[in-house]
Amino acid sequence: MYFRHSNEMWSEFPELVPGVLFAEGISADAIVTDRIVSYHATAAERLAQGSESEMPEIQAWRRSFSKMGLKPTQYRCASEALLRRFRQEGSLPQLHPLVDLCNAVSIAFAIPVAVFDLAKITGDLEVRHAGGSESYLTFSGETEHPEPGEVIFADTIGQAHARRWTNRQSGRSAVREDTKSVLIVAEALHDSASADVPHLIGMIAAELASVWSVEARSGLLSRSSPRFDLSSAMNLQPEQKRG
Repeated sequence: MYFRHSNEMWSEFPELVPGVLFAEGISADAIVTDRIVSYHATAAERLAQGSESEMPEIQAWRRSFSKMGLKPTQYRCASEALLRRFRQEGSLPQLHPLVDLCNAVSIAFAIPVAVFDLAKITGDLEVRHAGGSESYLTFSGETEHPEPGEVIFADTIGQAHARRWTNRQSGRSAVREDTKSVLIVAEALHDSASADVPHLIGMIAAELASVWSVEARSGLLSRSSPRFDLSSAMNLQPEQKRG
C-alpha cells in the first residue's frame, strides 16, 4: 500500500510540498484539550493581524483552486474553512482527539491536514484527477460522483476519499471511535512551504508520541520522490518501529 500524487499533479503544481505520517495504536479515549490551547492561541494571534484570506498559505490555495476552475470563495481548502469558523465562533467542534489535535495544528499553520482511517481505504491512495466513475460517500451517507478532471484522493477500487483536493474529506474513511491506524497528509503550496511542512509534520509526530505513545513513520514527498510506502511500515514488528 502506498500514497502518492500523480505525475499530472506534479506537472500542474510543481510548488507542492506534501508531508505524510503513518501511525498505528490510535484510540479515542485520549485527552488533548490542554494540548490544543497553544495551537488555537497561535491561530488567534495570526487572525488578530488580518483575516485568513490574507495569509500567504491560504492565498496560495486560493490561486490553485482558481487554476482548477473552482471559485475560491465557494470552495475553500480545509484550513481556510477551519480558520473561518474559528474566527467566527472562537472555537472548533470536538470530533475525535486525533482530529481535534490535527485541526488545531492546521489552523496554527494555516495548512490543510487530512486524517484518514486506513482500514477504510482499499489498496493504494493517490491524489489524481477523477475519471468520472469514482464514488464519494458524504458524511450524511449520500453517494456522489466527482466530475471528470476534479482532483480527488482515490483508492485502488475508485473510492474517492476527498473531493476538490483539500476541500472536503469523505465520510467513508473519517476517523471514528474504532480507528486504530491512520494516514495523515499535510499539503502546502506557499513560498515557505518547504520549511513549514516539515515543521508541522514534526509537531504532529511529537504529539502522537506524547499522547498515544506511538512512533509515527513520516516522510516528505517531492516530484523526484513522490511515493510514501505504507506496506513496509505496516509490516514492521513493534521492536523494529521503536528502533
